[in-house]
Amino acid sequence: MKEFKEIEAEKDLENFIRVVFNANLKVSGGWGYSKYLATTIEQGNDGSVAQIEFTLATMRAYLEMNMTLSEDERYGAINLNEISRESEGEYEKVAYEISAIKELEYKEFIDEYKEHSENPNFDMNEHFNRRREATLKREVVYWFKLK
Repeated sequence: MKEFKEIEAEKDLENFIRVVFNANLKVSGGWGYSKYLATTIEQGNDGSVAQIEFTLATMRAYLEMNMTLSEDERYGAINLNEISRESEGEYEKVAYEISAIKELEYKEFIDEYKEHSENPNFDMNEHFNRRREATLKREVVYWFKLK
């Protein structure tokens, strides 16, 4: 399975998220790779804790799988699905399944679909089977600290 590089902790995670993702989240700490590097979710955020956690996990996935990679290595169509959750005092350990396709391949699939989907000879099943085979799936754990 493809390995992705962990994102280095930011000195000011809240400001980094504001600048890079244009989002205002009251957070601090690291990118949640371990309990020690947990992302602290501060009081005063809009939305539920689960929504904020999902948003942060999505941001980390985009940093790992897209924004920090060369154009030919980038993944797109990145989707997360929560698969488990454990509470340990003020910490939450959440596991997500991430699915994604290399951006260049995804663009080819989309173009193929747009160009041929109206053709009665287009094999829709074969097209979506190839898309499914091209999809990378991985499981990640994200640690959060709740304040």
